[in-house]
Amino acid sequence: MPFALTLGSVTFLMAVIWGSPLIELMRRFKLGAQIRIEGPQTHMAKMGTPAMGGILIVGWIVLVSIVVNIVKLVQAIEIAESILIPLGVMVAYAILGGIDDYLGFNPRPHGEKGMRARVKIWFQLAIALIAAVLLYWVVNNGQGYAAVPTVPFLLNIGLFYIPIAVIVIAGTANAMNITDGLDGLAGIIAATAFIAYGVIAFLQDQQFLLIFSFVTVGACFAFLWFNAKPAQMFMGDVGSQALGGALGVVALMTNQWLILPVIAMVPLATMLSVTLQVLYFRWTGGKRLFKMAPLHHHFELIGWSETQIVQRWWLVAILAAMVGIALALV
Repeated sequence: MPFALTLGSVTFLMAVIWGSPLIELMRRFKLGAQIRIEGPQTHMAKMGTPAMGGILIVGWIVLVSIVVNIVKLVQAIEIAESILIPLGVMVAYAILGGIDDYLGFNPRPHGEKGMRARVKIWFQLAIALIAAVLLYWVVNNGQGYAAVPTVPFLLNIGLFYIPIAVIVIAGTANAMNITDGLDGLAGIIAATAFIAYGVIAFLQDQQFLLIFSFVTVGACFAFLWFNAKPAQMFMGDVGSQALGGALGVVALMTNQWLILPVIAMVPLATMLSVTLQVLYFRWTGGKRLFKMAPLHHHFELIGWSETQIVQRWWLVAILAAMVGIALALV
């Protein structure tokens, strides 16, 4: 734990130095955010803010993780599995998200921005499926484990593990992506969730997941240095999808994926708000359940400030993380 905490702090210090150069680089290449016209009007002032800041997070996580573990990766296959699967998922989702972000800077004639949803979801599911198969056959040796609170042994759910793992990884990636809508929100929520799973990994003596989790926390904090309101850069899909997908993998590798909806309560609620909004709109012929979805925009429209929402959501996330760790201990 001391090494993981120190490494997280070092990651923050190294990454935060490169924040300003990255912002300048994104400005030169005109990688600025395109704000939805139908979104809250207060967000129009954010138009053009550099919008691929997730590169700062993913880049430093990959660099630090590989440098710290390079010798051990060569010497021990099981260690390589512990590091390379979450890293691989993070990089794969970052590439997919980066393509989506880049396409979004130049909307198509009909106003569509980014990758088409039906195309993106198939890529997301393919990445999640590869990870799920590796987790099942390579890491768990053909077993599908689930830790259930109050049950003193791991349950083996067999091949059902693979489709569930796909849903966990792809679902968390999308949930974190949708949460990325306010200055500082997605970064602080992701960091809090990784702290929770870092503690769980420590309690289960999974040293490499512990290190990965706190390196991720350090990188998220470096990004938040520049994403605090008023944001100098946004995370973009390149960061939000990567963090969500990696979080899903970490939850699966600790076998504590059943408590992920608790620890990731804010992203889950955010994704559910969008789903419920769409379903309610269709069922009622045009009526809205919320003033606007995702949920944080609803609270903006009823008078909460961005800062209030982010701070209150963070309080909820901290409490959810505490409950999740408690459930992992019983």
